[in-house]
Amino acid sequence: MNTPPLLHQRYAELKARLPLIAILRGLRPAEAVTIGQSLHDAGFLLWEVPLNSPDPLASITALRTAFPDVLVGAGTVLTPAQVRDVHAAGGQLIISPNADPAVIDETVRLGLISLPGILTPTEAFSALAHGAHGLKLFPAEQASPAVVKALLAVLPQGCDLFPVGGIAAGTMASWVQAGATGFGIGSSLYKPGKSAPAVREDAQAFAQAWAALRTA
Repeated sequence: MNTPPLLHQRYAELKARLPLIAILRGLRPAEAVTIGQSLHDAGFLLWEVPLNSPDPLASITALRTAFPDVLVGAGTVLTPAQVRDVHAAGGQLIISPNADPAVIDETVRLGLISLPGILTPTEAFSALAHGAHGLKLFPAEQASPAVVKALLAVLPQGCDLFPVGGIAAGTMASWVQAGATGFGIGSSLYKPGKSAPAVREDAQAFAQAWAALRTA
């Protein structure tokens, strides 16, 4: 099964608007909609709930129900069974810290968006050969903008590459200049106990920093 055209088109549209993926590690279902509203207000429309969060599938379902215009999915997806669980919960994005071919294959079979984690050219080409729609460069702390530039020089033209790990609003410029598509934003955007107003403020700072880079 290929990715449904409408989902692929929606992913492309939202990525073009703001290619910043909110990583909501530790999100609880009871706060999911409130935190989601803060992100939505700031223009974030790609959301990831890592599976090592409390009851992540419930949060994914709640977010998909409350925000039908957003693409919501799971992170830290490590097995094909987890892909199926996320799909059943209404998730649309499958994001992993690694590039397991079985996980990518199941994601593509179910028609979801696949964004596996890679750090080397070998991992990157293997992931793309199995149908990945984009690549998560993880952990970005072990890479650099120079690595992004080198990878994109050999990867297929137009390949999406999202550095994840240690990204701050003030450090995006060099990665973007090297060709990064966007970023996954984790603890600097959300962490357990952070208030919804604080999440909104930081999300707005990231969105404004991205907008400034695109118009510079």
